[in-house]
Amino acid sequence: MSILAYEDHEALGRVRSVDTATVIVVVDDVERLRKLQVNRLAVLQSSKPGQYLIGIIQKITRNAVDGGNALQEDETQDDEEISEVNMVRIALIGTLIDKLGSKSNVFLRTLETVPEIDACCFSLEEKRLTEFMRVIAAIGSDSQRLSLGQYTLDEKAVAYLNGNKFFQRHAVVVGSTGSGKSWTTARILEQVSGLENSNAIVFDVHGEYAPLTGEGIRHYRIAGPGDLETSQGLQDGIIYLPYWLLSYDAMTSMFVDRSDQNSPNQTMLMSRAVVNAKRKFLVDVGQDQLLENFTIDSPVPFSIDAVINELNAVNTEMVQGVRGDKQGDFHGKLSRLIQRFENKRTDRRLGFLFRGGAQTLEFEWLEKLVITLLAGTADQKDKRGGVKIIDFSEVPSDILPAIVSLVAKLAFSVQQWSEPSQRHPIALFCDEAHLYIPERSDAGATGSVSVEIFERIAKEGRKYGVGLVVISQRPSEVNRTVLSQCNNLVAMRLTNGDDQAVVRRLLPDSLGGFGDLLPVLDTGEALVVGDSSLLPTRVRVTEPKQRPNSGTVEFWERWSTSAPIGGHAEAVANWRRQSM
Repeated sequence: MSILAYEDHEALGRVRSVDTATVIVVVDDVERLRKLQVNRLAVLQSSKPGQYLIGIIQKITRNAVDGGNALQEDETQDDEEISEVNMVRIALIGTLIDKLGSKSNVFLRTLETVPEIDACCFSLEEKRLTEFMRVIAAIGSDSQRLSLGQYTLDEKAVAYLNGNKFFQRHAVVVGSTGSGKSWTTARILEQVSGLENSNAIVFDVHGEYAPLTGEGIRHYRIAGPGDLETSQGLQDGIIYLPYWLLSYDAMTSMFVDRSDQNSPNQTMLMSRAVVNAKRKFLVDVGQDQLLENFTIDSPVPFSIDAVINELNAVNTEMVQGVRGDKQGDFHGKLSRLIQRFENKRTDRRLGFLFRGGAQTLEFEWLEKLVITLLAGTADQKDKRGGVKIIDFSEVPSDILPAIVSLVAKLAFSVQQWSEPSQRHPIALFCDEAHLYIPERSDAGATGSVSVEIFERIAKEGRKYGVGLVVISQRPSEVNRTVLSQCNNLVAMRLTNGDDQAVVRRLLPDSLGGFGDLLPVLDTGEALVVGDSSLLPTRVRVTEPKQRPNSGTVEFWERWSTSAPIGGHAEAVANWRRQSM
């Protein structure tokens, strides 16, 4: 039996006009009109039997009319001469079908028909609303369900998303500071980590997700200055990302000063020296078969000393001239490049690039790194830790985009070069995405290199099993191309006008009114729209079992306590050694 079997006398009004996916309904009963609320659901009769059209109420108006014409502001008439027309604007969002094959009460986000003029419109509430929300919650099989919380429309109904579509078609989670953005992310990670063969990487820029623990979660940290002499590497949860993993563009942005008039020559000679050093390494380790096809971007170790020595030789080269020796073509033109190499190599903050030890220069080391970071739970030796949270908090901010995108490119490249039958999908959670996927960046800068990598993942990742979850408190500062590829939106409270405008552009035209809710959402409440959600609606996100370290400091309460806090000496010591 249909859950939406209405009688005609229950109608709140009739359709007056239809425009694509928008319907205007005239309501005669003022009492019923008063009970209606914007953003609640309504049901309209379809021209097809056994089908009902579902819509969201966008606007409710009462207009005084005189003979069918609305009164102007400066016109007045006696009360008995004034009549009213009450109108409700409804945006159609889908169809409920009584019977589809062997299934009953199936909701589809399609509109095969539109209501006819004078078709009845009904309010969806009470018992019928509860039944309808149960239909919405039945997303595919149980194995596909990703639970966020409860629907605001009906707190008895669990808000499920389709886990496949959420990651396949990328997602964006946005919200101002204190809106519950990290809370929501933790809720999603909690469920991902509970799957038997989960596979995800979290780019944790500020160390917020350190409290998240469990068998499905493993924590890593990019090596800081304090790890260079004590850490054993991957077995200690410390990650080194050696310089030879950098792409040509990333190396150029890091070592070549674009403002130098000799930068074209420096770039050319640096690339030649790197290729020569990689070729020598392959010969030395007996991998001659790779010599024919490798390029400067091939992930092959090389000696940075060999590169600097070759650059020094060219920089000081003297050649035979007509009247004796003379300076070579590039004599003295590489001094700044060589100095930048030396400065970067000796900077302890960049120890994760240059101080990884002999093990990171072994031919087999890359395979170990890939298994550690990219293997799912079932492929890990201890069958644990499919969700890898990587702490980037000690990476210098000026090269953060290059390092985060390096890990992202590593994931994408491995998936791209895997046999299709052996691709185990992986999700990349990009926390504080505006820091390394910026809307604007200088050409050749590390931000530009990072944007190119994430744009490619956003456009092509679905084909190779790489999903993006873009998380930011400033969506207006996140690259528009990447955001446009995210077909799922979880929007928490946003108070900045520019940020609200970006989110409104991500909403379907028929749901543009949803954007007006952005500044008034409660903490932990979200608008959920997209391919993974059958019903675009407000959701109250369930609190995760383990909350991230993103809670706002309680100023007034802390100031009101008399107990000493201390910790200043430790803070200074940590600052000096650049390590926590």
